[in-house]
Amino acid sequence: MIIVTAMVFLLLLVIGMPVGFVIAISSLCYFFFADFLPIGIAFQKFTAPTQSFPIMATPLFLLVGNLLNKTGVTHRLLDFARVLSGWMVGGLAQINVLLACLLGGVSGSATADAAMQAKVLGLPMIARGYPKAFSAVVIAFSSLITATIPPSILLILYGFVGNVSIGKLFIAGIVPGLLLTTILMVTNFLLARRMGIRPETEKTPTRYEVWRSFREGFWALMFPVVLILVIRMGFFTTTEAGAFIVLYAFVIGRYIYKELDNHALWEVLKETVNDIGVVMLLIMSAAILGHVTIIDQIPQTLAEMLTSVTENRYGILILLLAFITVAGMIFDGSVIILLLTPILLPIAMQAGFDPVHFGLIFVVLTLLGANTLPVGICMYTVCGILNCSSVAFVKASVPYLVAFFLFIALLVIFPGLVLFLPSVLM
Repeated sequence: MIIVTAMVFLLLLVIGMPVGFVIAISSLCYFFFADFLPIGIAFQKFTAPTQSFPIMATPLFLLVGNLLNKTGVTHRLLDFARVLSGWMVGGLAQINVLLACLLGGVSGSATADAAMQAKVLGLPMIARGYPKAFSAVVIAFSSLITATIPPSILLILYGFVGNVSIGKLFIAGIVPGLLLTTILMVTNFLLARRMGIRPETEKTPTRYEVWRSFREGFWALMFPVVLILVIRMGFFTTTEAGAFIVLYAFVIGRYIYKELDNHALWEVLKETVNDIGVVMLLIMSAAILGHVTIIDQIPQTLAEMLTSVTENRYGILILLLAFITVAGMIFDGSVIILLLTPILLPIAMQAGFDPVHFGLIFVVLTLLGANTLPVGICMYTVCGILNCSSVAFVKASVPYLVAFFLFIALLVIFPGLVLFLPSVLM
């Protein structure tokens, strides 16, 4: 029966049906061919996520991202990033990475971040003589930072599906996010120096310039800080914090920056309804498929297969990460999280890995496929905006792939990079 489900899944995927419907229809086929399972169970599992309090965090943070993107946050963060990093070798490339780090807590979406930065910074980079492929790669790989800096939508989905504390995941993502930012900026420096790219500004900023830029973007910069504080201090659960941050974003846009008028608010609500529809269909459909994997004991079967190859815990982890990397090259990150978390997380925990530690690596690695062939949604988005060849992009991405896998290796070898802050703060 699971073979029939897999065949229907692949067939519908090949003919171009939306992924949410692909998952739902292929999962229902399992129940049609299983005489011992009443079809009503499938619909119970389909509706169950809509009754979940933690999953309410997803639409709330989607609304926050759309609100902040309409309230003047982006150009204020861009000014702050330019002041802090414009003097470095690499100029706009360094500003790009730092802006991605600052925007991680605003957009929560790698694709949205990449598209915005391609328009705001990518076109000026090319106009100033930066190679197209280099510009596109910098933007695309910078967008990976959004997987770690709260509020990452993928971390919320992983926490919900895997029954892992979303608050701990948010806090755990801070150090890896800063580490990835540093690694990408060092990579930019080395490549820019070889290409002879000069800094954006001639001198380092004065303390007054930094303070002035910080003051102008204060409320935007405080967004992730406020989010972590209200969760850490126990004022709100993650879902309640989402509602609070919606209010925070509305007040900033409406009364402080005064850029959220009625027309902009209406556009935000329309965009959010569309986003929620797509994400919730995926979540609800994946709930059926998750139940199917449990009935067929797929996690146990896969675990036995892996242990037959190696019983070393790190060997098992490397096999899991290789599988995730390949899956990320075919499917969207949110689809992978929803489909594979119920299968892979029990195996990782059985091998002795902390679910928060594994989750951070899992979530970041799923997004790598957005910058590689054949799917590469971030790659195609950035290349389309910058009119860059995907072949040139792939060639230029090799140093950044090396840097990214170095980052993953550090997270695997040093779990404290992920677990230190959650253990101290929570």
